[in-house]
Amino acid sequence: MSTVRFTVTKAEDSSEAPEPKESTSSEPGEKSQLISGGPTVTISNDNVLENKESGFTVTWTKKSSEEKSVLIDAGGKKRSVIVDPESGDLKNDHFALYEDDLQDRPKVSSFLNAMSNYTNLPQGAKEHENEEEGVKKVKQAPKLSTIMGVYLPCVQNILGVILFIRLTWIVGLAGVVEGLMIVLLCCSTTLLTAISMSAIATNGVVPAGGSYFMISRALGPEFGGAVGILFYLGTTFASSMYILGAVEILLVYIYQGMAIFSPITGPENKANLLNNMRVYGTIFLFLMSSLVFVGVKYVNKFASLFLACVVLSIVAIYAGVLQSAFVEKNVDVCMLGNRILKQPPDLQCSQTKVIGNQTYYTALADIYCDIDLNATVAEPVLPAGNSSNATVSPPPAILPPRGALVNCDAYYAANNLSWLDGIPGLASGAIGDNSLNDYMTESEPVSKQNMAEVAVAPYEAGDEVTWIVADIASSFTVLLAIFFPSVTGIMAGSNRSGDLADAQRSIPKGTIGAVLTTAVIYLTCVVFFGACIEGALLRDKFGYSIGSDLIVSMLAWPSKWVILIGAFLSTIGAGLQSLTGAPRLLQAIAKDSIIPVLSVFGRSKANGEPTWALVLTFGISLIGILIADLDLVAPIITMFFLMCYMFVNGACFLQTLLRTPSWRPRFKYYHWVLSCLGMFMCLSLMFISSWYYALVALAIAGFIYKYIEYRGAEKEWGDGLRGLQLTTARYALLRLEDGPPHTKNWRPQLLIMMKPDGDLKPKHMQMLSFAQQLKAGKGFMLVSSVLKGNLLEKYPEAQAAEQELKKAMEEYKLKGFHQVIVAEDISQGINILVQSSGLGGLRHNTIMLGWPNGWRQDPDPRSYKVFLDTIRAAGASHDAILVPKNISLFPDRQDRMEEGTIDVWWIVHDGGLLMLLPFLLRQHKVWKNCKTRIFTVAQMEDNSIQMKKDLATFLYHLRIDAEIEVVEMHDSDISAYTYERTLMMEQRNQILQHLHLSKRESQREIGAMMNKLRDSNTAMRGYQQGGFDDAEPAMHEMTWTPAKLAEQKKAGTVRFDENEPETSNGAKAEGKGFGKLLDLKPNSMNIRRMHTAVKLNEVIVNRSHQAKVVILNLPGPPKGGHPQREANYMEFLEVLTEGLERVLMVRGGGREVITIYS
Repeated sequence: MSTVRFTVTKAEDSSEAPEPKESTSSEPGEKSQLISGGPTVTISNDNVLENKESGFTVTWTKKSSEEKSVLIDAGGKKRSVIVDPESGDLKNDHFALYEDDLQDRPKVSSFLNAMSNYTNLPQGAKEHENEEEGVKKVKQAPKLSTIMGVYLPCVQNILGVILFIRLTWIVGLAGVVEGLMIVLLCCSTTLLTAISMSAIATNGVVPAGGSYFMISRALGPEFGGAVGILFYLGTTFASSMYILGAVEILLVYIYQGMAIFSPITGPENKANLLNNMRVYGTIFLFLMSSLVFVGVKYVNKFASLFLACVVLSIVAIYAGVLQSAFVEKNVDVCMLGNRILKQPPDLQCSQTKVIGNQTYYTALADIYCDIDLNATVAEPVLPAGNSSNATVSPPPAILPPRGALVNCDAYYAANNLSWLDGIPGLASGAIGDNSLNDYMTESEPVSKQNMAEVAVAPYEAGDEVTWIVADIASSFTVLLAIFFPSVTGIMAGSNRSGDLADAQRSIPKGTIGAVLTTAVIYLTCVVFFGACIEGALLRDKFGYSIGSDLIVSMLAWPSKWVILIGAFLSTIGAGLQSLTGAPRLLQAIAKDSIIPVLSVFGRSKANGEPTWALVLTFGISLIGILIADLDLVAPIITMFFLMCYMFVNGACFLQTLLRTPSWRPRFKYYHWVLSCLGMFMCLSLMFISSWYYALVALAIAGFIYKYIEYRGAEKEWGDGLRGLQLTTARYALLRLEDGPPHTKNWRPQLLIMMKPDGDLKPKHMQMLSFAQQLKAGKGFMLVSSVLKGNLLEKYPEAQAAEQELKKAMEEYKLKGFHQVIVAEDISQGINILVQSSGLGGLRHNTIMLGWPNGWRQDPDPRSYKVFLDTIRAAGASHDAILVPKNISLFPDRQDRMEEGTIDVWWIVHDGGLLMLLPFLLRQHKVWKNCKTRIFTVAQMEDNSIQMKKDLATFLYHLRIDAEIEVVEMHDSDISAYTYERTLMMEQRNQILQHLHLSKRESQREIGAMMNKLRDSNTAMRGYQQGGFDDAEPAMHEMTWTPAKLAEQKKAGTVRFDENEPETSNGAKAEGKGFGKLLDLKPNSMNIRRMHTAVKLNEVIVNRSHQAKVVILNLPGPPKGGHPQREANYMEFLEVLTEGLERVLMVRGGGREVITIYS
């Protein structure tokens, strides 16, 4: 069977419309048609059908049945053959039912195309939702993988200065057992924080702002600003710590000759050491700040070198540990009794030494005794055990030393000198001696516990003693505070989120992987240090007993210089990273304008470098340099970082408990218990480390919080505390009154319309069950009913109905409020509810109402007028609409959907509510096992492959797991079924219009209608028996062919002018009565909308007939209150949802309710 393709082109306008006439042609190929009562349409042998009155020319050609009916206007646009040329494009033929919505709401393909071009915001940038409208952002090409962008930077920042210069000392004092406890406590805290941070970081697109962005957007500007300042101070003081560590390595372990103030060895010379560190630290800080000022690109160029140094140093340590099990290290320390001594100047751990045949007193004898040169001895008079092998029972040829020892130190005189193997090796069993703690008080001599000594009564030591004493008092809490900064590099990956190829995957994997890796390194180092190194040497903080060598470098293989150079460069690199990150963090806080006094630090150079913030960072870091003692700077850093980590855990804890719809982390391995434990551990470690430092840090945070609250600029970032305020009283309500909630805090606050029955009990109780499944006990819910009548008369009934609502809510365990009002008109009562329900910020934003079942059987249009009035009222108040159809088939709260799908048909973007509803339903146990499928429709001009990619990207950033399918609907043929359904709809409306006729008139009109119906059926049977050539097709056959077009010439059922005189349902004004029903010519707009409903229903039923529930867009109701248009709208919805078991029709409130941003 062939079809006809019509092409319509605009003709020249004519000032005078010619009289209708019948044109004839002698040639067989020329046909003519006069449309009765309408404009002239001529079909010539040139296949041109000219409509002279409307100014359109129709051209037809024979094509195969697979081709589509299209029309082309003068502008070259394709239009529908049956549609008035002024009423829309072919590209919206399948969306004709949604034409009103598409005027102010984007099509899905357009929306996805826009969303696919999103870009990460720079750190400290204004919020994208409402502050940068019209500002074009430049898309930056992400390039860093998980390893290079997160894992290795975190490892580099975590394995820092403490590992090289303090971990051996911590193990010596705390012992292996408590050392492992310290490492486990610190690493467990950072692991829990990393888990919470991963959840926050994967809850949307995290712009390049790191922890400050996450905390401020999760807890609000007050907490965010306070913690941001503390985190900035911690990062700034961390640069001081790294610089001090580098200077200590340089002056103490690499080259002591650089010291300006000397000597620097020994506790008695600590003041000289600190002064040197202040001078050199200031020089280092100036040079490193200058490098950062010149450009961060130079810092990044050296990052790989610094990272390589860290890796090589760790490898050298492990290699040295393995070597110690087989090869002796030959690292000896001199012991006096059980006290460890500084390395003797002459490297002789004895009282005398023999050079040639002459015996001399050693440097130690000279230090601890006076030598009387006038006295002579035949043999050296030595304290027991204080002789060297060369001088005990000297041969006669060896001469005794000159002079005699007098006034010796009491402890020196009573105890022996001996060598002790400082690094006995892995197989020595030293771990047994180093298992338990050996905490010391200030100035207490460093000793070996199980080594014999002769105790001496308290005495005052001489001015110059060589045994090593503790420079500070030590305890578990002190060591914990000193060690914790060594695990604080976990934010390095999140700070680079803007440069990552996939931040939502890289940050959790890289950060947690780095924490676990470094935890293993620290734990194994604690065990290896305790097993390979003598305890007394471990407690020698600066390595004075081995000539001021770095203890861990003496363990390493192949050379100590691998560790010395690696540790020096790695600490320099870590310091540069801190000096680079801290100013940018301050600039981000300043640009957010939450602390007005800091606004000056938001300025930058032309290339974006934060110049003024770098100046302030230099000044604050200089304060840490002037403190000079790394052991005093480390606890300050501990407080600031613990405060930051505590609020990261708190943010995750709060968001998880509130369960806001925007909280959908892609990282699933988190729990509020873990976040709460992490928060408690951070707070505990703060007070365990230093209670007075903890109080100071909390006081600073509280001061900043109150300052921002009092003077800071108002910000709305959708923080979790704002959701918490929904459950508080007056204060929270006043806060919520400030403005609408942020997109991240949006959740459906339901106003449920329940219709009471004759006993004043609510109908369709299943709506309450569905609402309970949707809300899961969260947010605001108001169940309402409207009684018609006068309040004075109906007040008792209203009270009874309210009690029935209360019972129903208790039965379904629905937490919320109930309300019944009395009004003279139901629609008026609903308008009152929509406008007045709620209090302040605690009001509804979504209205749920049931579908008016049986509206077709009820001739009274008021049966569905209330339904339409409610939709219009919701649209006027910008509330969303939920309409569950076949609500009696929806599952009860005890049911379980063991398998199946929730199918979303996304036709028009109306704020993302369709995306959010499946996620909310799946939070409930009823729908938990269902999968989500999202369908969207592609038109002729859409690229369906690109649409699917864009939709996949969009859903990925929304953290919504769903199957995706793009349905192509290129077939725009308007079928006979569509035409017949439209005709039946308009005939029904015509019948309802004439119900007011008398009985006799009604019988006469019905008789005339039945006669015409019989004639129509006869023609249809002839067509079925004889085919196309034997009989004329029936009236409802609307496949457009040349023969059909000629047959319709006399019937006059083809119209192109929708504005000709007619009734609202498409009938001519002169056709009044039932006898004219079969002469109806359907309105073209109604045909187009019916075509949309039929086609969409066809594909929805085809793909979603087994779905547990189908969610789709609810088209907008007709404007005005014309009864026929309202009836047509209800019919369209019936056709759209035919054959579907459970349907939820959704219409957004005109605002975004879902966001990809964190």
